[in-house]
Amino acid sequence: MASEASSAAGPDCAPTSTDIPQQEGAPSNGNGQGHGDAKGHGFFALALGSIGVVFGDIGTSPLYALREALSHARSSASAEHAVLGVVSLVLWTMTLFVTIKYVIFFMRADNKGEGGTLALMALAQKALGKTGRKRSMAIFFLGVVGAALFYGDGIITPAISVLSAVEGLKDAPGVGRSLTPYIVPISAGILIALFAVQSRGTHKMAALFGPFTAVWFLILGALGAFHLADDPSIFRAFNPWYGVRFLFENGFIGFVILGSVFLVVTGAEALYADMGHFGKRPIQASWLCLVFPCLALNYLGQGAMVLDNPAAGRNPFWEMVPGFAYWPVLLMATVATVIASQAVITGAFSMTQQAVQLGLLPRIEIKRTSETQAGQIFVPAVNQFLLIGVLVLLFMFQSSHRLASAYGIAVTGAMFVDTLLAYVVIRRVWKWNLGQTGLLLIPLVALDLVFIASNMLKIPDGAWLPLVFGAVLVLIMWTWTRGANILTAKTRRDSVPLVDLMEILRARAPHRAPGTAIFLTSDPEMTPVALMHNLKHNKVLHERNVILTVRTTETPRVREEDRVTIEKVNDDFKKVIVNYGFMESPNIPKALAVCRKQGLKFDIMATSFFLGRRSIVPSANSGMPLWQDRLFIYLMKNAANPTDFFKIPPGRVVELGAQVTV
Repeated sequence: MASEASSAAGPDCAPTSTDIPQQEGAPSNGNGQGHGDAKGHGFFALALGSIGVVFGDIGTSPLYALREALSHARSSASAEHAVLGVVSLVLWTMTLFVTIKYVIFFMRADNKGEGGTLALMALAQKALGKTGRKRSMAIFFLGVVGAALFYGDGIITPAISVLSAVEGLKDAPGVGRSLTPYIVPISAGILIALFAVQSRGTHKMAALFGPFTAVWFLILGALGAFHLADDPSIFRAFNPWYGVRFLFENGFIGFVILGSVFLVVTGAEALYADMGHFGKRPIQASWLCLVFPCLALNYLGQGAMVLDNPAAGRNPFWEMVPGFAYWPVLLMATVATVIASQAVITGAFSMTQQAVQLGLLPRIEIKRTSETQAGQIFVPAVNQFLLIGVLVLLFMFQSSHRLASAYGIAVTGAMFVDTLLAYVVIRRVWKWNLGQTGLLLIPLVALDLVFIASNMLKIPDGAWLPLVFGAVLVLIMWTWTRGANILTAKTRRDSVPLVDLMEILRARAPHRAPGTAIFLTSDPEMTPVALMHNLKHNKVLHERNVILTVRTTETPRVREEDRVTIEKVNDDFKKVIVNYGFMESPNIPKALAVCRKQGLKFDIMATSFFLGRRSIVPSANSGMPLWQDRLFIYLMKNAANPTDFFKIPPGRVVELGAQVTV
């Protein structure tokens, strides 16, 4: 269903369909071998690389998270109870959401080594099989919502991360507050430069991400350890009772504070989403051995300092930096926030590629920036859209404190979607009984709902923005898939089965043209529209004809030996099925080169590619409201050219069109 949607971009010119050639669902071996980038790299190199890419977002949370939580707490409780309660909530939120939920359990639910909401959606759909259409539709809808919320988070992270670091200029020694008016312009300049270099590829910068971010975490840990002596009683925060007591004593204010506490885990979903790039064990080792201890030390150090000097709660991170190290730490913080932003941008590119391949979005131009690393891609439209969104947020809110009010709601929603999708995987793939599943998921669902409710209180202060953004994306994905399914069904009704065409040609042989004709179609059982038009108007049939279908599998990648399947129909026709994983970009000429090994001989210079292009006319009686018809047509018109998308030589393409109503 999902992948048929992408075929509607011009039905015969964007062929995809769902195919699941191999069993999935079992936990991978955890060494990252499910992803091509992980091969040939040592465990230490993968662990170090994961620190830069996976943990960049969560590593910038100490800049603002505790400050936001304490800003509510200071007026609601005694200083000691407030600090101990908030730090306890911070420590246990990281433990429950990151360590237990993602590191220990959810990272087991991988799709051939890949993680993330769309990979989990594909895994859940596979687990349901062909039964339970309503359940499958619900899983599909959850995947769409999760993907949309990811984008909503993606436009806020770069803005709040970079701005929170540059705001350190306010208290920088030697300049006083003279640079305060330039904080927003400086942040905008950094962000524009970051988005401008995306087209050059991130592989060169990525080599520095890991070491730089590892040093940043060591700085966080060292700053925290330096201030533990301010008030060693802060270690009482390891007792969860202090956090629970704080919530009960402060009632509604404690509930509000949870929304700020959640900022400490806003990058947690990256652990799961980027699993395929590094493997689960390197990511787990990085979190448990470096990232979590350094973050915990920093939050404990901030808490100890505020216990000793309550005035430091105004901006605890920058207050804990000694004067002699202020400028180096400010520079490192800025670099760390750029890295965190880069990780989100890269994730948005990868999510877009998956969404296009799964049929959730129309074809979008996707460029590869590395000849050797499959994950290095650049999506110009997404890059431009994110830049505009980030700059609008930056100039609209103008401070990390105000941006924090909009931050968190999209992440809590995406995490809740992961929990719901995981239920299907745990029950159908892991074969846990209902009692075991409930013991794991009921507490997680309860925690998700509590944090969602707390973050909903931020809606009047700006949290409406990512929700509106996500809702628009859900509408686009829903319109695209719905319109595509209508168009696919209409195509099938109006087309002639290929076996019937064989009988017609046997009775009335047309004129034969030399060379090979390749007809792209989403349904290999039906005659492609371009073939029918060629016979009807040109009254010719080539000597060799190939009915070619590109299928998107529900696995991230397809082995080369499983890439192509060839079926002989008769002496004139052959069916070719080309399989791509949802993390791969189609390249038809390269796939046809593989066909030579299976006996399909062709000369690219004597081959014509026939694409069917349809002119869509809106109709109020076709299954969708008129406004949705027009949105679908707009998406189709702005989809990437199929010739470019499938890497077909432009000089070998023939397009034949028809008019269709939707």
